[in-house]
Amino acid sequence: MEFCIINSPLGFTKIVGDEDGIASVTILNSEEKITDIIPIELEDCAIQLNEYFQGSRKIFDLKLNVQGTDFQKKVWEQLEQIPYGKTTTYLELSKQIGDVKSIRAVANANGKNPLWIIVPCHRVIGSNGALTGYAGGLHRKKWLINHENPYKQLALFLS
Repeated sequence: MEFCIINSPLGFTKIVGDEDGIASVTILNSEEKITDIIPIELEDCAIQLNEYFQGSRKIFDLKLNVQGTDFQKKVWEQLEQIPYGKTTTYLELSKQIGDVKSIRAVANANGKNPLWIIVPCHRVIGSNGALTGYAGGLHRKKWLINHENPYKQLALFLS
């Protein structure tokens, strides 16, 4: 597996993958050395992430090679169906999976998503509209939701 470190508005981001696809994209909580030469297998991912942060990309078009249980993959596939700029709840996601009682398992699978931003787990909120649970930190989840908000000027007034 190849890897690279890129910078984003939310911190240093590590991309891991090979010719079979992107295996993980994670936000790091420490300062890292930015990769000078990005491996060719990861170039598209780095470019598309930069386009996302610049506001010119809403849908990722990457070959993915994600590892997880069948249930996790099912949840992650549902996450990919959440449109840019929209949110859903853990409850709605569990209904889409076909088992409303699986809400905790859905939340757990959401938290284990290895493809930060590309599989948009940040678009899942609590049933009461609260920003809950986010491996990258709630401040980043809030930033991402505001970034995707078509009414960005209104986001300035949200606490």
